[in-house]
Amino acid sequence: MISFKNFSFKYSNLNEYTLTDISFEIRQGEKVLITGKSGSGKSTIAHCMNGLIPFNYKGELSGEILVDGAIPSEHSLFEMGGHVGTILQDQDCQFVGLSAGEDVAFGFENDCIPTEQMRKLVDEALEQVDMLEQKDITPQNLSGGQKQKVAIAGILAMKAPILLFDEPLANLDPASGQKAMETIDRLQKEGKTILVIEHRIEEVLEHHFDRVIVIEGGRIVFDGTPDEILAGGQLPQMGLRQPLYVEMLNLCGAELKPEDNISDLENTIKFKELVMSKYLSDTFEKKAGSQEKLLELKGICYTYYKEDPYTIKDITFDVKKGEMLAIVGNNGAGKSTLLKTISGIAKYQEGSMYYMGECIDKWSAGKRASAIGFVMQNPNHMITKNIIFDEVAFGPRNFGIPAEEVKTRAENALKTCGLYAFRNWPASALSYGQKKRLTIASILAMGPKVIILDEPTAGQDYTSYREFMNYLSRIRESGTAIILITHDMHLALEYADRAVVLSGGTVIAQDTMDKVLSDSSLVERANLKHTSIESMGRLYGVSDLSGFIAYFTRRVTGGGIHD
Repeated sequence: MISFKNFSFKYSNLNEYTLTDISFEIRQGEKVLITGKSGSGKSTIAHCMNGLIPFNYKGELSGEILVDGAIPSEHSLFEMGGHVGTILQDQDCQFVGLSAGEDVAFGFENDCIPTEQMRKLVDEALEQVDMLEQKDITPQNLSGGQKQKVAIAGILAMKAPILLFDEPLANLDPASGQKAMETIDRLQKEGKTILVIEHRIEEVLEHHFDRVIVIEGGRIVFDGTPDEILAGGQLPQMGLRQPLYVEMLNLCGAELKPEDNISDLENTIKFKELVMSKYLSDTFEKKAGSQEKLLELKGICYTYYKEDPYTIKDITFDVKKGEMLAIVGNNGAGKSTLLKTISGIAKYQEGSMYYMGECIDKWSAGKRASAIGFVMQNPNHMITKNIIFDEVAFGPRNFGIPAEEVKTRAENALKTCGLYAFRNWPASALSYGQKKRLTIASILAMGPKVIILDEPTAGQDYTSYREFMNYLSRIRESGTAIILITHDMHLALEYADRAVVLSGGTVIAQDTMDKVLSDSSLVERANLKHTSIESMGRLYGVSDLSGFIAYFTRRVTGGGIHD
């Protein structure tokens, strides 16, 4: 179905090749994971398959590429759409309808499907992704995760034999991500050839994949089965994250082999005695955190339209000095809305907020920005300057900070986020993941005492993720509080001191993540995810599931801030 032979590509605005001597084949009906660090060339390979290269992205190419019998450069972009259906990482780039239903109907309209049949097919596609109730809502008013679902529903309407998913889990809550992967499984069983580009390796490999291809520096460095790469331990060397349960087995000294078939967690039962021995013979203690309140929310209620019910209601919790607090819950639970009210972007109708004991209800968004920094989920909603350095320096300059200090702040923030080498580049030249880091750098340069991050690690490779999160952990020592809205249960487990769980616009729990994730009813209610460590604990019959999760989460990450 797909063949690359000694294929190389260089974008016209770059001096070096993004892809070099790429060779691989994908057979009909295969399901293949393509992964690698940010900027490794994964999305470029995708663009070569679906025709965006050379039609939208110009450059110099050599070698051979064949997709479903077609040479992309010899066909129009429209013609290639009949061979490869694509879900982009940035969903805003592919919406064409005025409502979710209209957007899904676009493919059917192109195929001249009769109206009544079309309506039925649209409803079926939206129902598969739990978005039927939002059929008449404009895409711009959907959350990031809801947009992802609509994009998936849209591709279900296409008849292309090859389906390409670029970061399909990036904006989905864990339960919705599980359903998305189940939908992808079903599409493969129906005969589709599936390509998934994704950083979240554990969530993806829970579902059977035929192969894993790893790209590094524009070259293929691994092409084999999931069991081969998990047992071989190459993922960390490639700057990628192994599944938590594999890290746990390595910590316990397990000698893993491809024939152990550990891509199926059930097969780890043979290591039960080894794991339990490690767990029962070791101890750790949690450090007591600060009890000094930095930010307090009391009875916050907000609705976008006066005649509508509250989107969030009676939200009450506090954020302590130096604390990292995770806000978790299902798509549409009100997480992003809540953070907009905290930052002052949205004005709540009821309740009050207090910053260091002072009521901030009447503070303007500008005044709040000096104390509370907010990094949005979609980086394209934040970037306003052409040059990367100017984007990071924009905030401090607006506050009248002296030029020399602005330069120091901007450079330090760029170094923290791994973008210093690109400081004089145009922001438009960055990948989606790099743009995400740019927006984070622009907030870090402001030096606020509370930093709100909406899905900070979406689209980030593991190396960048760890470097950035370790930096956040360090700046907490100065008393800065970090609020994370995230669907990444690993992130919340590793770094958050506490979690606030939202569902239906209300707070349904406040506790440590290990206790939250060991409560099955709470996990189901908030569309969270049963992590692999929890699943292994249940498989092994562990009585203190919360302690088991806490212990191994901290140990596989080196203890960190919790040890």
